[in-house]
Amino acid sequence: MEHFIVSALKYRPTTFKDVVGQQSITNTLQNAIQQNHLAQALLFTGPRGVGKTTCARILAKQINQDGTQKENEDFAFNIFELDAASNNTVDDIRSLIDQVRIPPQVGNYKVYIIDEVHMLSPSAFNAFLKTLEEPPKHAIFILATTEKHKIIPTILSRCQIFDFKRITVNDIKGHLAHVAEAQGVAAEDDALHVIAQKADGALRDALSIFDRVVSFSGKTLSREAVTENLNVLDYTYYFNITDLLIQNNIPKVLVAFNDILAKGFDGHHFIMGLASHFRDLLVCKNEETIALLEVGEQVKSMYFEQSRNTVNSFLIEGITLANSCDLKYKSSRNQRLLVELCLLQLASLTAVVEKKNLSGT
Repeated sequence: MEHFIVSALKYRPTTFKDVVGQQSITNTLQNAIQQNHLAQALLFTGPRGVGKTTCARILAKQINQDGTQKENEDFAFNIFELDAASNNTVDDIRSLIDQVRIPPQVGNYKVYIIDEVHMLSPSAFNAFLKTLEEPPKHAIFILATTEKHKIIPTILSRCQIFDFKRITVNDIKGHLAHVAEAQGVAAEDDALHVIAQKADGALRDALSIFDRVVSFSGKTLSREAVTENLNVLDYTYYFNITDLLIQNNIPKVLVAFNDILAKGFDGHHFIMGLASHFRDLLVCKNEETIALLEVGEQVKSMYFEQSRNTVNSFLIEGITLANSCDLKYKSSRNQRLLVELCLLQLASLTAVVEKKNLSGT
């Protein structure tokens, strides 16, 4: 059997231009290298899976290139990676400091990448301070963390800080489309959109989900296959429920909710999704806010169609009721009844509006 390489490793960026969704940071780092204006201590902070360690490795490679190396030269002897989650003692840092004194055999710089740096013990941080403040000319320190607030101020003040952001749904979807094309996978736009949303801003998570879904459904990815494999509620459930609510059809609303629970979905997840659905319908009603609608093209047309059948007052009140149910859900002793009561109130909203209109008030 041929060895399988996960997409997160196979398609890991090797140059700054390949990094997805962090253009301001990659441009700054590229310019700093070209202008010989790179700080010796850098702190990369941000959510997981957004490119911190990848950018650190690319930076380490680029600052050692002088045009005479092979294109695929990785300067492995110049790059030292330390996982602070498991190497967080004073002795680990002292061992690192001893290595720092030795100049590189090849290239101009030795680069020390310390991942999850917030896990270092207070004494290890203190042992590291002096070296970080006055490092040898050949040493560059790149600290990476998901929790900047746990790093002591004396370390922060010695570093040039780069805040990595969550990657947008559209950027992730675009990258997944390139990966799918490279692997010969025919993927629907909406299927990739569901994966991108599920990843919650982390490209590494998106690629892991993509691999899992491809293993499940083969060379063709449909929205239905993705939602089934990821066990997420498909948009169609929310469109159906909303139509029933507008029609004041309480019996069918309760049956539809029962079907959702029977498929193993959580009532809390459903009511949060319904509030988001109402929000997206409200967004569709104004041209200035359409850009806030983060869904695939096929689903976007469904939102526009349903938004024409709803009024602003229903959507705003619906969001309020669903949000109130969301807040009460965890403390409720009868969670199913809480959601059903919310659905009853939602189904009664348009009936109340119609009754007022008929009475002329």
